[in-house]
Amino acid sequence: MIPHKKTKECFNNRILYTGIIIILLFAGPVGLKAQEDPPRPPSISVTGNLSFGAFYHGAAGGTVIISPAGGRTSTGDVVLLSMGYSYSPARFNINSNAGTIINILNGPDVQLSWSGFTMNLHIGTSFPAAPFVNTNPYSVPTELTVGATLTVGNSASNPPGTYTGSFNITLVVE
Repeated sequence: MIPHKKTKECFNNRILYTGIIIILLFAGPVGLKAQEDPPRPPSISVTGNLSFGAFYHGAAGGTVIISPAGGRTSTGDVVLLSMGYSYSPARFNINSNAGTIINILNGPDVQLSWSGFTMNLHIGTSFPAAPFVNTNPYSVPTELTVGATLTVGNSASNPPGTYTGSFNITLVVE
């Protein structure tokens, strides 16, 4: 029997269509998700303390300024000393979802104290500058450094010593 031309053409088309469907099934994207990960609250941890290092001041006083990048400068008659005492900005690690907008709300100025004497501490700017968008996944911390200005009185009101205190930083996330 001689095959009919129409039947052979239909059979060939069926094989072609089946092949196209198989190719499309395997060529589709892999790893589709129905929705994005649920939001996770950010976390913050201290990784380095704010420190102004060693300095000397005279009759007028002045300020010691630590930048978020770690630089140290002074004003007035404050002389910065290199006596093996380190200085650094405050360092934090923030874990949050990528795309989270983070702003920083600094608390009011605080008083550092030692033996009944006090110095005023003003929290300064940060790096990255706030507000910023976190680009890391939650499992990779974003380092945040925060600078500050220490107001030093004259040598009678602020004699040499180890002045200590604490301050709060509040993260505002969107």
